[in-house]
Amino acid sequence: MSQPALGRFPALRPRRLRQSPALRAMVAENQLRADQLVWPLFVRPGRKLRREVTAMPGVFQLSPDQLLLESIRAYQAGVRAVLLFGIPDRKDARASGAFARNGIVQQTVRLLKKELPALLVITDVCLCEYMEHGHCGIVQRDGRGARILNDPTLKVLGQTAASHAAAGADLVAPSDMMDGRVRAIREKLDAEGFPETPILSYAAKFASAFYGPFRQAAESAPQFGDRRSYQMDAANALEALREVALDIQEGADIVMVKPALAYLDLIYRVKAEFGYPTAAYAVSGEYAMVKAAAAAGWIDERAITLESLLAMRRAGADILITYAAVEAAKWLRREGEAPAEP
Repeated sequence: MSQPALGRFPALRPRRLRQSPALRAMVAENQLRADQLVWPLFVRPGRKLRREVTAMPGVFQLSPDQLLLESIRAYQAGVRAVLLFGIPDRKDARASGAFARNGIVQQTVRLLKKELPALLVITDVCLCEYMEHGHCGIVQRDGRGARILNDPTLKVLGQTAASHAAAGADLVAPSDMMDGRVRAIREKLDAEGFPETPILSYAAKFASAFYGPFRQAAESAPQFGDRRSYQMDAANALEALREVALDIQEGADIVMVKPALAYLDLIYRVKAEFGYPTAAYAVSGEYAMVKAAAAAGWIDERAITLESLLAMRRAGADILITYAAVEAAKWLRREGEAPAEP
């Protein structure tokens, strides 16, 4: 909406409303709150396991017992939601660990909902961590090479989402970017007796270089080729809007843009176009760059992190998925839920 100035200097002085922290807070157009944050966590089988991800300082692969302790810590800091990624002991060509009743994510969901029922548990629904080849769908090899099959993958995604819901997941979040997966998951959830389980769709997920550190964390790097045949081309904005529209039509309750900072224009356009609850995922590369620069003493980590999250809010994001969620929540609490002065 265009808002031309209604007065002229010196009668109009915008600086008047910037004279104190209290005044700036009073007229702030956007605010950060800890309850807008979602903390991604990586879980693998074992006990008392904390394996640091070298490319992401402060991020760990955790066993379920340790993940519970970390979730309690996050909840006490004000973070009310986590996003779970599973790392199985064994992978195969069917991603059978993704939908196993006693799979690592399913075990962890049951533990969290038993011990910390107020925590919102979101599960990533994808197959790459469970596939021996690291791709997000079933692979067919023939004389032309290897192809990721869209439609046969949908059934497996539906099974996986339903198994998460059966374990007690509050939301399921498909991230595979197969065409039609939201509809397949919605139909499977409804058929299995989970019509009220919401779908948070990775609706506009781009084939991005910013995902590099995540693949170490999730042990999900493709063993051949790349994911450009199913994740989006960074050049395309109108296609992203079509992807979001399709997911909403198929039953998505929340839509996501991923990555976040390099795609703020799309967060804005998605929110303005559809008005749906919108999530932004501040991905591993964004997190790692801030951590590296802060470790070198080049930036103020707290100020950069909070300013970046505020930019996502300003663009239209309602939900902020970030590896810095717990740190950000603590900073916000100390600052009275507002970024500190530069």
